[in-house]
Amino acid sequence: MPRLLWLFSCVNLVIGSGAFVIGGILAPMAQDLGVSVPAAGQAMTAYALATALLAPILLLATGNWSRKRALLLALALFAAGNLLCAWASSMAALMAGRVLMGLGAVFTPIAAGIAVALVEPARRGQALALTFLGISLSYVIGVPIGTWLGLAFDWHTPIWLFTALAVLALGAAALWVPADICAPGASFEGLPALLARRDVLSVLLLTLAYFIAIFAVFSYIGPVLQALAPMSRDLQSLTLALFGASGVAGTLLGGVANDRFGPRRTLLLQLSVLGLTMALLPLTRGSWPLLMLTLLVWGTAGFGMMAPQQSRLATLAPAQAPMLLSLNTSMLYLGTAAGAVVGGALADRLGFAQLAWAGLPFVAIGLAILLAVHTFAPAVAPLSPSDLEEKAR
Repeated sequence: MPRLLWLFSCVNLVIGSGAFVIGGILAPMAQDLGVSVPAAGQAMTAYALATALLAPILLLATGNWSRKRALLLALALFAAGNLLCAWASSMAALMAGRVLMGLGAVFTPIAAGIAVALVEPARRGQALALTFLGISLSYVIGVPIGTWLGLAFDWHTPIWLFTALAVLALGAAALWVPADICAPGASFEGLPALLARRDVLSVLLLTLAYFIAIFAVFSYIGPVLQALAPMSRDLQSLTLALFGASGVAGTLLGGVANDRFGPRRTLLLQLSVLGLTMALLPLTRGSWPLLMLTLLVWGTAGFGMMAPQQSRLATLAPAQAPMLLSLNTSMLYLGTAAGAVVGGALADRLGFAQLAWAGLPFVAIGLAILLAVHTFAPAVAPLSPSDLEEKAR
């Protein structure tokens, strides 16, 4: 894999950590800002909506820029948003900072578009898996460390840490990303017709469906774990860390499986396993080992779907890959928000111990979408070594 992709993965680790650490420090943040915990939680909503709705607009606005310039703008916005959050003494300032961070998250689809352009089609899955690996690692490294710092010292402490890391990421990108890197920018030209295509739309809807399924449960994972197997704070932290580790493994395995078996077969298996584990999770009540085993399989299957999904979009429309990858990220965050609404609406009716069953209809919808679309874009001819060398320059 091109060495540049390792840099992208590290930057995505910073982005994912800065974005998601909020969930672990809501209580001290809410107390300091003088608001309720649910109100403080809207900081995550502000980030999600900015990423879902505003980042694609920014991607289009910078479509004619050099890819390095666009990457640097994204990281500058993300660093500025972190800085504003670190200084925040009111919810208004915090929300403004989170919106800036959401705009800066446009780095991820830009980096994904470059990753697709740097490798031959046969290795797209692995290239995308490596690029997105940092997001998965943030659940294992950045979020736990940031949460510990926020609870041990002050909620501003992890925000300052990720501000400093965002500035370092900006400097690393300025130093190591080639100025003349060759990759397409986003363009509105032809996009309406592209979104009218059944195969493209099915990929985006599938991402929306399975993220609703996952986050109908994961948005309330703390109460769910306690309802299934009451545990200490330390054991709950270990459980979540192991779940995050399974997500890292799933991200890598999903990329390899995509390149070896193709996206359709990979996704069919992953979705089927995801549905099975969500059906079994309530049945593990009273047994932490069975609960942990089910969560590990669930995490591997759920996180593993990102690389095949991104690879499908890149194959269906290589020239519009950055825009489609950004829209796929929008579906991810909209699914996250919608999943939280679904889970919240059904928690009282089902109970937290059975909440995993709330996601099953959306897994079924995802399988129906996948089975309904039988055709994929024609295979793209592999690039010659000279073409690859030109793209890497």
